[in-house]
Amino acid sequence: MRVLVTGGAGFLGSHLIDRLMKQGNDVICLDNFFTGHKRNISHWMDNPYFELIRHDITEPIRLEVDQIYHLACPASPVHYQYNPVKTIKTNVLGTLNMLGLAKRVKARFLLASTSEVYGDPDVHPQPEEYRGNVNTIGIRSCYDEGKRVAETLAFDYHRQNNVDIRVMRIFNTYGPRMFENDGRVVSNFIVQALKGIPLTVYGDGSQTRSFCYVADLIEGMMRLMNGEHTGPINIGNPGEYTILQLAETIQKMVNPDSELTFKPLPQDDPLQRQPDITKAKNLLGWEPKIDLEEGLKMTIEDFRSRIERGEA
Repeated sequence: MRVLVTGGAGFLGSHLIDRLMKQGNDVICLDNFFTGHKRNISHWMDNPYFELIRHDITEPIRLEVDQIYHLACPASPVHYQYNPVKTIKTNVLGTLNMLGLAKRVKARFLLASTSEVYGDPDVHPQPEEYRGNVNTIGIRSCYDEGKRVAETLAFDYHRQNNVDIRVMRIFNTYGPRMFENDGRVVSNFIVQALKGIPLTVYGDGSQTRSFCYVADLIEGMMRLMNGEHTGPINIGNPGEYTILQLAETIQKMVNPDSELTFKPLPQDDPLQRQPDITKAKNLLGWEPKIDLEEGLKMTIEDFRSRIERGEA
């Protein structure tokens, strides 16, 4: 099968490409390298069934493919707030271009949406039917609203043009190849602990998140793409931890002598985030397998080796 992965040099995209290549697919990686990195996919560069195209999806492209995994978009607050106009253009124009491609070549299209569509939720845990509590003019809205529009576009192309779509809502994901400067809490804490810097906790640390290991997430993504259900479907780990619990866990695993420092909570930072994965279990037969400490151990080792090589 000929498969296109937008954002394929990024954290999630590169892990997805690993799985697709090992299955024997013909894979095209599309990336503009705003947040992606060639080292994530360098091990496939000489493979005749892998192709890398440097391209910004806000511009159309013509390809012949059977499936499109649409992952391209800055996905951490540091990156998507750096250029918010670019972020929303990627979500809207980029998604339009990829849906147009899917329509032309009759490819199945999977949108990597996000738990951010739920905003700062007042329903807990969040089922797919919950319509969210999003600040449409806040500093995170370039991403939150961009993904909401991307979902709208996907379903409109499905209803109007019969495009075969899949929509997944991704909750916090971590693992090897995370970017050290992406501002996400797992990478922040690990890098700070490894470098002997105080771990920065925003607010009092009582806000909660649910952390899914990348291999589990990719399994759920591929089951959705190759199954019969359109979605949207939540893919994430329902295990809920406070940010302070996460900080203390990483502190204990890396450097028990690390200090914790507390700073004010950023604007619109959700206080609770936990997926209801009933649909993923019932419709996809999927649930996460790797617990937090096991996943953190593999992630910490990856960061440690990159720091030693001078890559982080």
